[in-house]
Amino acid sequence: MFRRTAAFLLLIWAFGFIWFAIALPGPLGRGKRTDAIIVLTGSQGRIEHALAVLEAGGAPQLLVSGVDREVRPREFTAQFHVPGRLMQCCVTLGYAAYDTRSNAIEVARWVDQHHARSIRLVTADWHMRRAALELARELPDDIRIEKDAVPSQPSLSVLFLEYHKLLARAGGNLLGR
Repeated sequence: MFRRTAAFLLLIWAFGFIWFAIALPGPLGRGKRTDAIIVLTGSQGRIEHALAVLEAGGAPQLLVSGVDREVRPREFTAQFHVPGRLMQCCVTLGYAAYDTRSNAIEVARWVDQHHARSIRLVTADWHMRRAALELARELPDDIRIEKDAVPSQPSLSVLFLEYHKLLARAGGNLLGR
């Protein structure tokens, strides 16, 4: 009986991992408007994509969550070629977050302060599921989250680690934590 149960659980884990690795979330179409864009710092392409959506009019505001405390707005502007007028009116650098859970807390506070009812979440494709889960835990139920995953080429080890982080957080949700 134990062997069958263990084999069954291993099979479920394996199919879950294969699904997780093969069916990564994709980008959201440019025509979708939201009240705000939220980008979580990390892998290449995230911030550039969020800024392009902002400049194209996809939302009036952008929060960059998880910016290193050493980075100043002037440095950010120079590195990402952000026009000064856009930086002043529409971009907020969030310095409070250091991981995905604290990103969600920082985002929830910012969304509440800016009265956003819909957000476009920008992060890497392999990170999107857990990031959206964390945000959904922190945001009120009436806030719409549009997922805009930036395509990447994650290594097997990144996928393996992220799959287990997602399982742990989803399991915590089921247990009420």
